[in-house]
Amino acid sequence: MADEFEFFQKIAINSTKLSTDDIRDTAPEHPFQSRNIHPVLHPVSKTLFDNGHYSQATFEAFKFVDKTVAKLSGETTSGQSLMMKVFSENKPLLTLTPCQTQSEKDEQEGFRFLFAGSTMAIRNPRAHEYSVNDSPDECLDHLALASILLRRLEAAGYNL
Repeated sequence: MADEFEFFQKIAINSTKLSTDDIRDTAPEHPFQSRNIHPVLHPVSKTLFDNGHYSQATFEAFKFVDKTVAKLSGETTSGQSLMMKVFSENKPLLTLTPCQTQSEKDEQEGFRFLFAGSTMAIRNPRAHEYSVNDSPDECLDHLALASILLRRLEAAGYNL
């Protein structure tokens, strides 16, 4: 019994010698870091995610994407109609590529559909239905897509 006490006493004494850096280095990485969620989404969705409100975290992230596109383009509409107008192939309000070659035009059009489709398929059900219950992994997948869209805007030179 005395040997066990001494063993635990040594562990306790040694654990008090750990610095906060040692503790931080051993702390598990937050899923937002491991999934590389865009930093602008952290204030919008991280607390909701941490509290288990996964569908709401997804909804808020895509609401942020929608509002960002509206702000950058000067448009007052929202949702699918906003995305289809703003990223139009013929007269885009926001250009993600120079739209000179067929490949650049295809990329612009593809992102048009990604922005519009994510609004319809991900944001809208969470805005209009009560029964959407996302798992943590589903939420992180959605947030990763929102991050891709936001990073594409940044890559094109837009400030979020």
